[in-house]
Amino acid sequence: MPSGDSRIHVLFLMDELTEMGGAERVMLNMIRSLPPDRFDCSVLTFKIDPRLEVFSDFPCRLHVFSMRRSYDANALRMARKLNQMIRKENIRIVHTFFETSDLWGGIVARLSGVPVIVSSRRDMGILRRRKHALVYRFVNPLFNVVLAVSDQVRRFCIEQDGIKADRVVTLYNGVFVKPFSIQGSLSNLRDSLGLERNRPIVITVGNIRPVKGVDVFIRAAAEVRRTHPQALFLVVGENHDPAHFEELQKLVLELDLSHNVQFYGSSERVPELLAASEVFCLPSRSEGFSNSLIEAMAAKLPCVATDVGGNSEAIEDGANGYVVPSEDPTTLAERISRLLSNRPLAAKLGDNAAETVRTRFSHKAMMDNLVGIYDRLLTESHR
Repeated sequence: MPSGDSRIHVLFLMDELTEMGGAERVMLNMIRSLPPDRFDCSVLTFKIDPRLEVFSDFPCRLHVFSMRRSYDANALRMARKLNQMIRKENIRIVHTFFETSDLWGGIVARLSGVPVIVSSRRDMGILRRRKHALVYRFVNPLFNVVLAVSDQVRRFCIEQDGIKADRVVTLYNGVFVKPFSIQGSLSNLRDSLGLERNRPIVITVGNIRPVKGVDVFIRAAAEVRRTHPQALFLVVGENHDPAHFEELQKLVLELDLSHNVQFYGSSERVPELLAASEVFCLPSRSEGFSNSLIEAMAAKLPCVATDVGGNSEAIEDGANGYVVPSEDPTTLAERISRLLSNRPLAAKLGDNAAETVRTRFSHKAMMDNLVGIYDRLLTESHR
């Protein structure tokens, strides 16, 4: 931060920037939206993929501290380097995402005298190892506040991590409420996306991993096909688990669904893909709070989601979408079929979903809450 700059310097710590998942996008949108006259931001990460498009127009200063472990000699050298940076640049808020940033970064930040340390918790601990759970018990008291992405994650932090309830605050993800507007016809849009024109499309968006429940989505497709033989089940997301992806491909063949299931891969055209679809499905086995679900709701898509994590905090069953049990392809298929068969009902639920996002999960609401939390914590740190 330039000398004489009175703005509040916020350092965001993110374990890796090797893909643009939900947490990475939320962090970058936070940085872009913090009032620039009040806040100066920088990012520290331990690994990047320089091929990512985001690095061509990164919104702030980026520091890469190459570090494979958080407990070896190199980690100690990086800790000294971070300590020097915190003191030299007068960093007043450190905001961490994920395990290494929480555990290593939280300790270094506290020892370096940072007034405010914030941790964002985005899941139910699915990525943690046993050693993480033990260290979290020690590190959690170092944070001024823990921001949970849903009430379910907040309860996990209180009950499993032992954090005091008054130090865990729910901060829902926010999305920009600007649904993609189709220019021209739906047929032309589908042509541009490489999709067939006259088929009902059921879409799911998420990187391919077992926790995302794509296998359940495929089994539901087999049941929906009985009444909607032309339905196309579109899986949009990067392949993060080749062995699991091979299992999914075999399942498609076993169920004779080659005509009904398409693995689209990763895409930067998700808003267009949502606009080209009839139903959104989130079959996850675990979630914190799904960006993909909120984005689909904002796009006025009727949504069917499993009752995990914060999904039921966004969807009121039967009012603005459907919530179904996890690991239940039959119920999932029944709700999807109902929406494909009843277009007025689908449109009503989609409209209600978009209104829910507008009033509760907008990007503005998230940022107003975040700035208020930062201001409160800074005021408290001066007492």
